[in-house]
Amino acid sequence: MSNTFPLGTLVALGGGDDDELLARLTDMLPDPATTHVEIVTTAAPNPGKTGPAYVDAFRDLGCRAARHMRVDERHHADSPPYLERLERAGLVFFTGGDQERITEFWERTRALATLADRYRRDASFIVAGTSAGAAVMPNCMIVEGHGARSLTKGGLRTGPGLGLLSELYIDQHFAERGRFSRLAHAVLQHPTRLGLGLGQETGLIIRGGTEAEVFGDGVVIAVDGQHLQGSNLGRIGRGEPVSGQDLRVHLLVSGQRFDLQNRQVLNGENAEEEGKGGVFF
Repeated sequence: MSNTFPLGTLVALGGGDDDELLARLTDMLPDPATTHVEIVTTAAPNPGKTGPAYVDAFRDLGCRAARHMRVDERHHADSPPYLERLERAGLVFFTGGDQERITEFWERTRALATLADRYRRDASFIVAGTSAGAAVMPNCMIVEGHGARSLTKGGLRTGPGLGLLSELYIDQHFAERGRFSRLAHAVLQHPTRLGLGLGQETGLIIRGGTEAEVFGDGVVIAVDGQHLQGSNLGRIGRGEPVSGQDLRVHLLVSGQRFDLQNRQVLNGENAEEEGKGGVFF
């Protein structure tokens, strides 16, 4: 992406029951009845079922122009009708499933270039994703890492994402699936990247690529490694436990805003103190 900040809005959802979150997305549209909504099911294990279900859900919320965009082995992202639809869309929504399928079928396509260009230059454009569809939005994503093994060298696997956001990770189903360890390890590997762990029924609205607002019923955990000290990653062998000090952790709930550039909480009952605080490890 360009070094300039995008004009569009990105919404990342942590997975789980997303009825309320879809309603929030719909409320963000200037005119839900006429806005073109594209539901992308590339990650879904059963797109023939998932796509129509989301189309029905959005139409029940008043989005009469919601459509299923199936991109997979048989349906190429760069088909002329899909490129035309991406140019007209006001909201493009990526469903959950396997995020590596999204990069497999979208990476290096004109469709992704169109999506990124719309996100950069169109202030009314929204790109959103839930679960895997959220994890794939940055330029790098966590692909695999489970339990205690994710705190050993080699116990974490990352890969390229869609590149709509830079210098951060988004992880999902975060508290529910015990994913703090793998996000902390990812930040230890690349301390300049901010880690964002989204609980289920919880999301982030990222405006201009710089400010994130939390919404939903759960918690977003931000892991900041910019003050990291004492990392042992360069000195240990595969399978050995990782170590690092001075990671800063923020627990954020609905209504709170976070500055992604300066790594500070922007509001709250004691905003100034919150911006300087956090839990240290």
